[in-house]
Amino acid sequence: MSEFTPAAGLVGGILIGVSAALLLGGIGRLAGISNIAHGALDSLRKHRGDEWLWRLVFLVGLMGGAWAYFTITGKVANPRQHYSPALLIVGGLLVGYGTSLGNGCTSGHGVCGLGRLAPRSLVATLVFMATGALAVFAVRHLAHL
Repeated sequence: MSEFTPAAGLVGGILIGVSAALLLGGIGRLAGISNIAHGALDSLRKHRGDEWLWRLVFLVGLMGGAWAYFTITGKVANPRQHYSPALLIVGGLLVGYGTSLGNGCTSGHGVCGLGRLAPRSLVATLVFMATGALAVFAVRHLAHL
């Protein structure tokens, strides 16, 4: 079971909201992480430096924030070591496929889309949450059968 950390969750949520608002207000772009990452690779491939730069800065800031958190708190990342690397890779590929299929990820739909009152983002977020709940149930209760 995970440790309950309401203060860290509150600060993290505030930082996500502020960064999404700054990106939207600053350059008019939504902070959907999967689309930002995909767009960075696509812009790099097409030699579009103007698109690539803001995406790179955002992604580096995202990773830098995690690095800063672990550096400041002295905590270490604790990956799920009882899952095989193959299972984790398959899970990551399924998430990538799902974000492509759903035209966005949890940050794009759940943070930005709901904030804009987009109906398709409400549906996507409900599907994300239900799928996540089913996956947790399956892993915790059915995987040991």
